[in-house]
Amino acid sequence: MRVLIDACVLYPTVMREVVLGAADAGLFDPKWSPRILEEWARAARKIGPEGETIARGEIAAINARFPNALVQIPQGLEARLWLPDPNDVHVLAAAVGCSSDAILTVNAKDFPKNILAEEGLERIDPDGFLLGLHDAAPDVVAAVGSTVLDEARRLSGEHWEMRKLMRKARLPRLGKRLA
Repeated sequence: MRVLIDACVLYPTVMREVVLGAADAGLFDPKWSPRILEEWARAARKIGPEGETIARGEIAAINARFPNALVQIPQGLEARLWLPDPNDVHVLAAAVGCSSDAILTVNAKDFPKNILAEEGLERIDPDGFLLGLHDAAPDVVAAVGSTVLDEARRLSGEHWEMRKLMRKARLPRLGKRLA
């Protein structure tokens, strides 16, 4: 399955690492555009002046980790598409342009299912998507979750519990499943 990942899934860190861990394991083919990555970098400014710098380093690392994930939007495609928020049309254009099966986003209101269906796409939320991957490959997703949990503990110095960490990452159903 080819999945275009929206910026709101790539940033925050824990959600991104679980999603990309599943991609690393071969459970789906991730895609994103340069503009999506730029949105992530700009969003990271919220944590302070160093946030954008850190995000740009992470962006370089994921582009190296997934060299076939970066897609370009075909010229003129955005002009024929419409979404309730014009600032999100580039996401739809990237998904259509790379023949994605779905857009992975937490932004349901700006990606109406009926409009996406006209383009042969579905909108999926990260928690539901990861639950589906867990149903298909429970050991793989559990291993990804454990790796992310271990890294969160190492980086924060806190003793995170799986369910609490996943709930904080807006993946409550996955956290319940993995706990």
